[in-house]
Amino acid sequence: MSKKGTGKFILGAGIGAGLALLFAPKKGSELREDLKERLNELINKAKEIDASEVKANLEKKIDEIKSELEDLDKEKVKKIAEKKSKELKKKCEELVSYAKEKGTPVLEKAARGVKTQTANVCREILAKLED
Repeated sequence: MSKKGTGKFILGAGIGAGLALLFAPKKGSELREDLKERLNELINKAKEIDASEVKANLEKKIDEIKSELEDLDKEKVKKIAEKKSKELKKKCEELVSYAKEKGTPVLEKAARGVKTQTANVCREILAKLED
């Protein structure tokens, strides 16, 4: 945290503590004493804050979140690619079956070529997603 940010934090916490005490059902002198104690506690805690440690921890947490998001995206894309790959395989098999059913060797050979090439492309894409 920067000194500017720490100051704003302390000011905000102090105002909040002050308001909480002012609205409490106590005598004015007790409220002022409680407020002084709370402010002193807050100042002591603020002095204990190691700004570099806080910054390092925040950066670490942010990096962890970014990494998890990237993994999530990769996993999501991989699952979609695997699903599409299965759908393509099924459609290619249907194409080969249809060509075979019609009894045309030229069509059957071309359909098998499409099936083979589609399988190769799917394998390449899935392999890239693994990396």
